[in-house]
Amino acid sequence: MDNSAIISITSLIIVALFSLFSTFLLTVKTSKKLSNQLLAAFLIVTAIDISVFFYHNFIEFPHAIEMLRMQISSFKDPLLFLYILSVLYSDFKLRPKHLVLLLPWVITILILIPNFFLVSEKAQIQFRINYTESFEGQFIIGMNRFVEVLYIIAEIYYLLRYRKLLLENYTSKDAFYNYHWVKQLIIFILVGQLLTFIKGYIRDSGDFDVEFVNIFRIILLAFGLFFSFWLVFKALLSPKLFRGIAVDLRLSKEMISEKPNEFTNQIESIRSYMLKEEPFLDASLTVKSLSEKIDIPHRELSIIINQELGQHFFDFINKYRIEKAMSILKDPAKKKHTVLEILYEVGFNSKSSFNTAFKKHTGKTPTAFRKNQ
Repeated sequence: MDNSAIISITSLIIVALFSLFSTFLLTVKTSKKLSNQLLAAFLIVTAIDISVFFYHNFIEFPHAIEMLRMQISSFKDPLLFLYILSVLYSDFKLRPKHLVLLLPWVITILILIPNFFLVSEKAQIQFRINYTESFEGQFIIGMNRFVEVLYIIAEIYYLLRYRKLLLENYTSKDAFYNYHWVKQLIIFILVGQLLTFIKGYIRDSGDFDVEFVNIFRIILLAFGLFFSFWLVFKALLSPKLFRGIAVDLRLSKEMISEKPNEFTNQIESIRSYMLKEEPFLDASLTVKSLSEKIDIPHRELSIIINQELGQHFFDFINKYRIEKAMSILKDPAKKKHTVLEILYEVGFNSKSSFNTAFKKHTGKTPTAFRKNQ
């Protein structure tokens, strides 16, 4: 079997998988309907883009339709970006302002109208042959690559901001499932875009061997096949995904200008309450639930912990949990308590997060700490 046949078969499999998964996403009942719709749209657009490797064997479209198919890939970046936002923020909604994301595609079509869409079929054929050498083609390719970089920067920014919001507001490990999912997704997309960029550079350089480009296409499609299975596995077998945070939740440094700088009394009150009432024993404790218990406004409490005390809420609560665990590990009367029993008792919900936090605060594992007492 030659490389061209391998490319056609592999791309056909990927398109079939994306189509089936998109159908599932659009029909399954879920509270995250918008996220599923955006992911399905991204997969459908990607499938249409990949279909170029085999659909010529079955059907021949008019040149205008083929050009529109070529430019449909411009929708992949905004759809992926919106999907990521919908996963990170539980109450995310599409708004009229998001139509601005279609601007690069609109510019592309406007550029192509005079010398492609309004000319004869013969001129359209010649335009497509010389597309990468034409001014229009070079401008569109350059603009699309620039936009891709902007989207990657925006996605990384929102991901890092999301992580900070989690650290400032949550202590449960479950809250970080979305973060790890989106981080892995962005890494996969980055690798795919890098491979695509290298393939495009080699192809457009004019000095290449056709078989070498085909081998690179096979590598890229094999990566796409692996990505397909990974995407299905993560989306279908990870029920803890898609528990986003409120879209209007803000970082403490973004709120600090709204509050006075004198927090001495509140700090002492918080420390006293933490030692006396031990709210940190609740594994699902958040900065909002703590603010309700201690009767300090949510935003003010977030500023005090993250800005005045210089700690994320995640580390602030874990410090009390670790100190409680240390006192239990030191107590001879509780030497029969297992490490697993202790970590649940002090508010952790996983052994890995407990061990990581304990070693961060003491420099030792819980077992080693107990042996040294």
